Amino acid sequence: MFLVAMFLLWSTPAGRAESSRRIEIIAKRFTYDPDVITLKKGHPVVLVLRSIDVTHGLKIAEMNVLLENIKKGEKTEVQFTPEETGHYEGRCAHFCGKGHGSMTLQIEVVP
Repeated sequence: MFLVAMFLLWSTPAGRAESSRRIEIIAKRFTYDPDVITLKKGHPVVLVLRSIDVTHGLKIAEMNVLLENIKKGEKTEVQFTPEETGHYEGRCAHFCGKGHGSMTLQIEVVP
C-alpha cells in the first residue's frame, strides 16, 4: 500500500519537479525563428539557440539571459524560470552585420 501511495504522489504534478519546456530558436541574419514566444510565469523553460549563418547571440536583459558567440552550425542553451508577467525583448548579442540592430525576439510572459 505504501508503494502505491508513493507512486501516486510522484505521478501527480505537485509530487514531482516540473520538467522544462524546450524552445529551439534559429538565428539567422537578421531574424529569430520563432520571433515571438509566449511563456508562463513560474514555469521553467530552456531556450536553445542555434545559428545557421554567422555568429549570433541573444540577450534578454530583464530576465538575465545572455547567450553569446554562437557560431554558424553551433547551438547553446539556457534554462530559466520567468518570474514576472509582461512583455520583454531579446536582442542579438553579437554584431552580425548591417541589420544587427533590428534583430529582435519578442517574449510575452503570461500568468
